[in-house]
Amino acid sequence: MKQFISVHDVSDINQLVVKALEYKTNSFKDRTLGADKRIGLLFLNPSLRTRLSTQVAASNLGMEAIVFNIDKEGWALEFEEGAIMSGNTVEHIKDAGPVLGNYFDILCIRTFPSLKNREDDYSELFISQFIKYCGVPVISLESATLHPLQSLTDVITIKENFTEQRKPKIVLTWAPHVKPLPQCVANSFAQWINAWDKADFVITHPNDYELAEQFTKGATITHNQDEALKDADFVYVKNWSTYNDYGKIYENDPEWMLTEEKLKLTNNANVMHCLPVRRNIELSDEVLDGANSIVTQQAANRVWAAQAVIATLLTSLKGGNLIY
Repeated sequence: MKQFISVHDVSDINQLVVKALEYKTNSFKDRTLGADKRIGLLFLNPSLRTRLSTQVAASNLGMEAIVFNIDKEGWALEFEEGAIMSGNTVEHIKDAGPVLGNYFDILCIRTFPSLKNREDDYSELFISQFIKYCGVPVISLESATLHPLQSLTDVITIKENFTEQRKPKIVLTWAPHVKPLPQCVANSFAQWINAWDKADFVITHPNDYELAEQFTKGATITHNQDEALKDADFVYVKNWSTYNDYGKIYENDPEWMLTEEKLKLTNNANVMHCLPVRRNIELSDEVLDGANSIVTQQAANRVWAAQAVIATLLTSLKGGNLIY
């Protein structure tokens, strides 16, 4: 594994999950693996769980983690090739990238879509340019279209909570929100669950909230939430804005909020959400605070997902055999 941008960078999801769960049992078992190595965490937009969990994971492996909020503390970066920099951008990634590659052994990047131009966002220009010019392994801490560390965490959490000898039914359901949100988490979750291929996977959303087929192909898609929830073992709740008429909110029907009454349709399903969550908009208090909610466990597992990924990249840097 040379980088961690999407599920396509992982040759064996199950082995990566096993590695993460090993770290959960013994977080310091490889505490010298990252000795004398630095990891840079660069943020172009805010974070809580992603930032802190990745710092903790790197520390568990003996690395020095340095966080830099580019949007608040650094120069405005230019990413377009051949740009005439007469506007607000001060430094080109062609100049900043190689310097960052000299400072760090692994670079983690968190970007965010504009939700204004789909072609620009889905080109993944920002993170692609970091990869092109930094010259060190890059980990996505969320990009314009994907959130792979979150999705690995989600698979880890599902694996922990399902021990039956059958495929679980997993439902990704759209939820209302007060503002347009990216498709990143939903895209990524769909991509990983389809690639994992160990679940009956259903996506449910209102009309006009289709996700890009490149991520959803293989899932059953329905606009009937009640039908989707029937006999579900896991329900993943997430809002996303429109993809075709890009970045819009067409409706905010409160009937799509997951409630205890709707949970009765499921097989006593575990409820998941990536957080942060708008209480009583996306999920009701009764669900979030109820026995079916595993959102805290899910968030805590972010450490072990990050640690497994960082350890794999460190092994590669040291010239050892790749773990996966």
